[in-house]
Amino acid sequence: MDLHQDLVVIDGLIVSNFSRSVFEDMQRGGVTAANCTCSVWEGFRATMDNIASWKRHFRDNDDLLLEVRTTTDIATAKDANKTGIILGFQNGAAFEENSGYVELFKQLGVGIVQLTYNTQNLIGTGCYEPDGGLSGYGHEIIAEMNRVGVLIDLSHVGPKTSEEAIKASVKPVTYSHCLPAGLKQHPRNKTDDQLKFIVENGGFVGVTMFPPFLPKGVNSTVDDYVKAIDYMVNLVGVDHVGIGTDFTQGHGPDFFEWISRDKGHGRRLVELGEIVNPAGIRTIGEFPNITAAMERAGWDEPKIRKIMGENWLRVLTDAWGEAVSYTHLTLPTNREV
Repeated sequence: MDLHQDLVVIDGLIVSNFSRSVFEDMQRGGVTAANCTCSVWEGFRATMDNIASWKRHFRDNDDLLLEVRTTTDIATAKDANKTGIILGFQNGAAFEENSGYVELFKQLGVGIVQLTYNTQNLIGTGCYEPDGGLSGYGHEIIAEMNRVGVLIDLSHVGPKTSEEAIKASVKPVTYSHCLPAGLKQHPRNKTDDQLKFIVENGGFVGVTMFPPFLPKGVNSTVDDYVKAIDYMVNLVGVDHVGIGTDFTQGHGPDFFEWISRDKGHGRRLVELGEIVNPAGIRTIGEFPNITAAMERAGWDEPKIRKIMGENWLRVLTDAWGEAVSYTHLTLPTNREV
Protein backbone atom coordinates (compact mmCIF):
# COMPACT_ATOMS: atom_id res chain seq x y z
CA MET A 1 0.00 0.00 0.00
CA ASP A 2 1.12 3.56 -0.71
CA LEU A 3 2.55 4.98 2.53
CA HIS A 4 0.58 8.23 2.37
CA GLN A 5 -2.73 6.39 2.11
CA ASP A 6 -1.83 4.46 5.24
CA LEU A 7 -0.92 7.53 7.31
CA VAL A 8 -2.94 9.43 9.86
CA VAL A 9 -2.58 12.93 8.35
CA ILE A 10 -3.43 15.89 10.58
CA ASP A 11 -3.07 19.52 9.52
CA GLY A 12 -2.78 21.89 12.46
CA LEU A 13 -4.20 24.88 10.58
CA ILE A 14 -6.25 25.44 7.44
CA VAL A 15 -7.93 28.81 6.85
CA SER A 16 -9.22 28.25 3.33
CA ASN A 17 -12.37 29.61 1.71
CA PHE A 18 -14.30 26.52 2.73
CA SER A 19 -16.60 24.97 0.15
CA ARG A 20 -17.34 21.55 -1.28
CA SER A 21 -14.46 21.89 -3.74
CA VAL A 22 -12.06 22.43 -0.82
CA PHE A 23 -13.54 19.48 1.07
CA GLU A 24 -13.13 17.30 -2.02
CA ASP A 25 -9.50 18.39 -2.21
CA MET A 26 -9.02 17.44 1.45
CA GLN A 27 -10.21 13.95 0.63
CA ARG A 28 -8.03 13.86 -2.50
CA GLY A 29 -5.04 14.80 -0.35
CA GLY A 30 -5.74 12.08 2.20
CA VAL A 31 -6.20 14.55 5.07
CA THR A 32 -7.51 12.63 8.08
CA ALA A 33 -8.26 15.72 10.18
CA ALA A 34 -7.60 19.45 10.17
CA ASN A 35 -7.96 22.44 12.46
CA CYS A 36 -10.22 24.69 10.37
CA THR A 37 -10.50 28.36 11.27
CA CYS A 38 -13.98 29.70 12.00
CA SER A 39 -12.98 32.95 13.72
CA VAL A 40 -10.18 35.48 13.13
CA TRP A 41 -11.25 39.05 13.88
CA GLU A 42 -14.91 38.28 14.60
CA GLY A 43 -16.62 38.88 17.93
CA PHE A 44 -19.10 36.57 19.63
CA ARG A 45 -22.11 37.04 17.33
CA ALA A 46 -20.21 36.83 14.03
CA THR A 47 -18.34 33.76 15.26
CA MET A 48 -21.64 32.10 16.14
CA ASP A 49 -22.77 32.84 12.58
CA ASN A 50 -19.61 31.18 11.26
CA ILE A 51 -20.18 28.09 13.41
CA ALA A 52 -23.77 27.91 12.12
CA SER A 53 -22.33 27.92 8.59
CA TRP A 54 -20.04 25.05 9.54
CA LYS A 55 -22.98 23.05 10.86
CA ARG A 56 -24.53 23.43 7.40
CA HIS A 57 -21.26 22.28 5.83
CA PHE A 58 -21.39 19.14 7.97
CA ARG A 59 -24.97 18.40 6.89
CA ASP A 60 -24.47 19.20 3.21
CA ASN A 61 -21.15 17.35 2.90
CA ASP A 62 -21.60 14.40 5.22
CA ASP A 63 -20.14 12.12 2.57
CA LEU A 64 -16.83 13.97 2.91
CA LEU A 65 -16.70 15.46 6.42
CA LEU A 66 -16.96 14.34 10.01
CA GLU A 67 -17.17 16.80 12.90
CA VAL A 68 -14.39 16.14 15.42
CA ARG A 69 -15.06 16.56 19.12
CA THR A 70 -12.76 13.82 20.43
CA THR A 71 -9.66 12.05 19.19
CA THR A 72 -11.77 8.94 18.68
CA ASP A 73 -13.65 10.93 16.02
CA ILE A 74 -10.35 11.27 14.14
CA ALA A 75 -10.02 7.49 14.15
CA THR A 76 -13.58 7.22 12.86
CA ALA A 77 -12.82 9.69 10.07
CA LYS A 78 -9.81 7.61 9.02
CA ASP A 79 -11.90 4.45 8.93
CA ALA A 80 -14.65 6.15 6.90
CA ASN A 81 -12.29 7.84 4.41
CA LYS A 82 -13.59 11.24 5.48
CA THR A 83 -11.85 14.37 6.74
CA GLY A 84 -12.39 15.15 10.40
CA ILE A 85 -12.96 18.86 11.01
CA ILE A 86 -11.75 20.43 14.24
CA LEU A 87 -13.30 23.89 14.59
CA GLY A 88 -10.71 26.42 15.68
CA PHE A 89 -10.29 30.13 16.40
CA GLN A 90 -7.26 32.19 15.42
CA ASN A 91 -8.21 34.81 18.00
CA GLY A 92 -9.76 34.77 21.45
CA ALA A 93 -11.71 37.92 20.62
CA ALA A 94 -14.91 35.88 20.29
CA PHE A 95 -14.83 35.28 24.06
CA GLU A 96 -15.30 39.04 24.49
CA GLU A 97 -15.57 39.77 28.23
CA ASN A 98 -17.10 36.45 29.29
CA SER A 99 -14.84 33.50 30.09
CA GLY A 100 -17.98 31.36 30.29
CA TYR A 101 -18.07 31.46 26.50
CA VAL A 102 -15.07 29.10 26.47
CA GLU A 103 -17.23 26.21 27.63
CA LEU A 104 -20.08 27.27 25.36
CA PHE A 105 -17.86 27.18 22.28
CA LYS A 106 -16.34 23.87 23.42
CA GLN A 107 -19.85 22.41 23.51
CA LEU A 108 -20.37 23.69 19.96
CA GLY A 109 -17.31 21.75 18.80
CA VAL A 110 -14.44 24.25 19.09
CA GLY A 111 -11.28 22.36 20.02
CA ILE A 112 -8.40 24.79 19.41
CA VAL A 113 -8.17 28.53 20.15
CA GLN A 114 -5.31 30.94 19.51
CA LEU A 115 -5.18 33.52 22.28
CA THR A 116 -4.50 36.58 20.11
CA TYR A 117 -4.19 37.34 16.41
CA ASN A 118 -1.28 39.67 15.61
CA THR A 119 -2.34 42.49 17.98
CA GLN A 120 -3.70 43.24 21.43
CA ASN A 121 -6.99 41.89 22.72
CA LEU A 122 -8.39 41.42 26.23
CA ILE A 123 -6.26 38.29 26.73
CA GLY A 124 -2.81 39.47 25.69
CA THR A 125 -0.63 40.83 22.91
CA GLY A 126 0.04 39.73 19.33
CA CYS A 127 3.32 39.35 17.50
CA TYR A 128 3.23 42.65 15.55
CA GLU A 129 3.41 45.11 18.46
CA PRO A 130 5.21 45.64 21.79
CA ASP A 131 4.18 42.82 24.09
CA GLY A 132 2.58 43.73 27.42
CA GLY A 133 2.13 40.12 28.43
CA LEU A 134 -0.80 37.99 29.50
CA SER A 135 -3.60 39.89 31.22
CA GLY A 136 -5.38 38.82 34.37
CA TYR A 137 -8.35 37.96 32.20
CA GLY A 138 -5.96 35.98 30.01
CA HIS A 139 -5.02 33.84 32.99
CA GLU A 140 -8.72 33.23 33.59
CA ILE A 141 -9.23 32.21 29.95
CA ILE A 142 -6.29 29.79 30.06
CA ALA A 143 -7.58 28.16 33.23
CA GLU A 144 -11.00 27.71 31.63
CA MET A 145 -9.52 26.32 28.39
CA ASN A 146 -7.52 23.83 30.45
CA ARG A 147 -10.62 22.86 32.42
CA VAL A 148 -12.94 22.18 29.48
CA GLY A 149 -10.28 20.80 27.13
CA VAL A 150 -9.51 23.40 24.46
CA LEU A 151 -5.97 23.37 23.05
CA ILE A 152 -4.20 26.73 23.45
CA ASP A 153 -2.53 28.05 20.28
CA LEU A 154 0.17 30.77 20.35
CA SER A 155 1.23 31.05 16.70
CA HIS A 156 0.37 34.75 16.21
CA VAL A 157 0.94 35.65 19.86
CA GLY A 158 3.73 37.91 21.11
CA PRO A 159 6.80 36.43 22.83
CA LYS A 160 6.07 37.66 26.36
CA THR A 161 2.39 36.71 26.25
CA SER A 162 3.41 33.32 24.83
CA GLU A 163 5.95 32.66 27.57
CA GLU A 164 3.50 33.60 30.30
CA ALA A 165 0.75 31.48 28.70
CA ILE A 166 3.07 28.47 28.48
CA LYS A 167 3.91 28.85 32.17
CA ALA A 168 0.26 29.35 33.15
CA SER A 169 -1.16 26.35 31.29
CA VAL A 170 -1.29 22.96 32.99
CA LYS A 171 -1.95 21.25 29.65
CA PRO A 172 0.08 21.22 26.41
CA VAL A 173 0.04 24.35 24.28
CA THR A 174 1.07 24.76 20.66
CA TYR A 175 2.49 26.96 17.98
CA SER A 176 0.17 25.28 15.49
CA HIS A 177 1.55 27.01 12.38
CA CYS A 178 4.93 28.71 12.54
CA LEU A 179 8.42 28.67 11.05
CA PRO A 180 11.83 29.11 12.69
CA ALA A 181 13.43 32.55 12.80
CA GLY A 182 16.68 30.64 12.42
CA LEU A 183 15.77 30.22 8.74
CA LYS A 184 14.21 33.66 8.20
CA GLN A 185 13.78 36.65 10.47
CA HIS A 186 10.13 37.66 10.61
CA PRO A 187 7.83 38.76 13.46
CA ARG A 188 5.67 35.66 12.84
CA ASN A 189 8.60 33.24 13.01
CA LYS A 190 9.77 31.87 16.35
CA THR A 191 13.32 31.99 17.67
CA ASP A 192 15.19 28.83 18.57
CA ASP A 193 14.86 29.76 22.25
CA GLN A 194 11.08 30.19 21.92
CA LEU A 195 10.75 26.86 20.16
CA LYS A 196 12.85 25.06 22.75
CA PHE A 197 10.94 26.71 25.61
CA ILE A 198 7.50 25.60 24.46
CA VAL A 199 8.70 22.00 24.00
CA GLU A 200 10.61 21.94 27.29
CA ASN A 201 7.31 22.86 28.93
CA GLY A 202 5.32 20.09 27.27
CA GLY A 203 4.24 22.01 24.17
CA PHE A 204 4.23 21.29 20.46
CA VAL A 205 5.13 22.92 17.14
CA GLY A 206 3.25 22.73 13.83
CA VAL A 207 5.27 23.91 10.82
CA THR A 208 3.65 26.23 8.27
CA MET A 209 4.48 26.67 4.60
CA PHE A 210 2.95 30.16 4.29
CA PRO A 211 5.29 31.67 1.67
CA PRO A 212 6.08 35.07 3.27
CA PHE A 213 7.69 33.25 6.19
CA LEU A 214 9.81 30.79 4.16
CA PRO A 215 13.40 31.73 3.24
CA LYS A 216 12.74 31.46 -0.52
CA GLY A 217 9.25 32.97 -0.35
CA VAL A 218 7.18 32.31 -3.47
CA ASN A 219 10.13 30.44 -5.01
CA SER A 220 9.90 27.70 -2.39
CA THR A 221 9.20 24.05 -3.18
CA VAL A 222 7.75 21.19 -1.18
CA ASP A 223 11.34 20.05 -0.60
CA ASP A 224 12.12 23.44 1.00
CA TYR A 225 9.11 22.93 3.25
CA VAL A 226 10.40 19.53 4.35
CA LYS A 227 13.80 21.10 5.07
CA ALA A 228 12.08 23.61 7.35
CA ILE A 229 10.29 20.78 9.15
CA ASP A 230 13.60 18.98 9.56
CA TYR A 231 15.14 22.12 11.08
CA MET A 232 12.41 21.97 13.73
CA VAL A 233 12.94 18.24 14.29
CA ASN A 234 16.68 18.71 14.76
CA LEU A 235 16.02 21.57 17.19
CA VAL A 236 13.30 20.15 19.45
CA GLY A 237 13.00 16.45 18.62
CA VAL A 238 10.92 14.26 16.34
CA ASP A 239 8.16 13.74 18.92
CA HIS A 240 7.30 17.43 19.19
CA VAL A 241 6.76 18.53 15.57
CA GLY A 242 3.86 18.25 13.14
CA ILE A 243 2.22 19.81 10.09
CA GLY A 244 0.39 23.16 10.18
CA THR A 245 0.22 24.31 6.57
CA ASP A 246 -1.90 27.48 6.92
CA PHE A 247 -3.57 26.70 3.59
CA THR A 248 -5.57 29.72 2.32
CA GLN A 249 -7.01 27.90 -0.69
CA GLY A 250 -9.77 29.75 -2.54
CA HIS A 251 -9.16 33.14 -0.96
CA GLY A 252 -8.49 36.28 -3.00
CA PRO A 253 -6.85 39.67 -2.34
CA ASP A 254 -9.67 40.92 -0.08
CA PHE A 255 -8.97 38.16 2.43
CA PHE A 256 -5.24 38.91 2.59
CA GLU A 257 -6.00 42.61 3.00
CA TRP A 258 -8.38 41.76 5.84
CA ILE A 259 -5.87 39.63 7.76
CA SER A 260 -3.09 42.19 7.19
CA ARG A 261 -4.89 45.00 9.06
CA ASP A 262 -5.48 45.41 12.76
CA LYS A 263 -8.94 44.04 13.60
CA GLY A 264 -9.42 43.55 9.86
CA HIS A 265 -9.86 47.23 9.02
CA GLY A 266 -7.32 49.31 10.98
CA ARG A 267 -3.64 50.07 10.50
CA ARG A 268 -1.63 47.83 8.21
CA LEU A 269 0.41 45.34 10.23
CA VAL A 270 2.37 43.54 7.52
CA GLU A 271 2.98 43.53 3.77
CA LEU A 272 2.38 39.94 2.75
CA GLY A 273 3.11 40.41 -0.94
CA GLU A 274 2.28 37.70 -3.44
CA ILE A 275 0.87 34.50 -1.94
CA VAL A 276 1.90 31.42 -3.94
CA ASN A 277 2.29 28.17 -2.04
CA PRO A 278 5.44 26.09 -2.54
CA ALA A 279 5.69 24.22 -5.83
CA GLY A 280 4.45 20.69 -5.37
CA ILE A 281 2.02 21.60 -2.59
CA ARG A 282 0.01 24.43 -4.12
CA THR A 283 -3.28 22.77 -3.16
CA ILE A 284 -4.54 20.57 -0.33
CA GLY A 285 -5.02 17.75 -2.83
CA GLU A 286 -1.24 17.61 -3.27
CA PHE A 287 -0.67 16.58 0.37
CA PRO A 288 0.82 13.22 -0.76
CA ASN A 289 3.72 15.20 -2.21
CA ILE A 290 4.79 16.12 1.34
CA THR A 291 5.14 12.43 2.19
CA ALA A 292 7.01 11.84 -1.08
CA ALA A 293 9.39 14.72 -0.31
CA MET A 294 10.07 13.26 3.14
CA GLU A 295 10.91 9.93 1.51
CA ARG A 296 13.23 11.69 -0.96
CA ALA A 297 14.96 13.35 1.98
CA GLY A 298 15.70 9.92 3.44
CA TRP A 299 13.22 10.00 6.31
CA ASP A 300 12.30 6.61 7.72
CA GLU A 301 8.69 5.52 8.08
CA PRO A 302 8.36 6.04 11.87
CA LYS A 303 9.55 9.65 11.52
CA ILE A 304 7.12 10.32 8.65
CA ARG A 305 4.21 8.83 10.59
CA LYS A 306 4.92 10.97 13.63
CA ILE A 307 5.29 14.25 11.76
CA MET A 308 2.35 13.72 9.42
CA GLY A 309 -0.15 13.13 12.19
CA GLU A 310 0.61 10.78 15.05
CA ASN A 311 2.31 13.52 17.10
CA TRP A 312 -0.73 15.77 16.68
CA LEU A 313 -2.95 12.91 17.77
CA ARG A 314 -1.02 12.56 21.02
CA VAL A 315 -1.10 16.30 21.75
CA LEU A 316 -4.83 16.56 21.10
CA THR A 317 -5.42 13.54 23.34
CA ASP A 318 -3.54 15.28 26.17
CA ALA A 319 -5.13 18.69 25.65
CA TRP A 320 -8.68 17.39 25.29
CA GLY A 321 -8.42 14.79 28.03
CA GLU A 322 -9.67 12.11 25.65
CA ALA A 323 -8.33 8.64 24.86
CA VAL A 324 -7.96 7.53 21.25
CA SER A 325 -8.68 3.97 20.19
CA TYR A 326 -5.68 3.09 18.04
CA THR A 327 -7.37 -0.15 17.03
CA HIS A 328 -9.42 1.96 14.64
CA LEU A 329 -6.31 3.33 12.93
CA THR A 330 -4.18 1.66 10.30
CA LEU A 331 -0.98 1.44 12.34
CA PRO A 332 1.58 -1.36 12.55
CA THR A 333 0.84 -3.45 15.64
CA ASN A 334 4.49 -3.71 16.68
CA ARG A 335 4.95 0.05 17.09
CA GLU A 336 4.47 2.19 20.16
CA VAL A 337 2.50 5.41 19.64
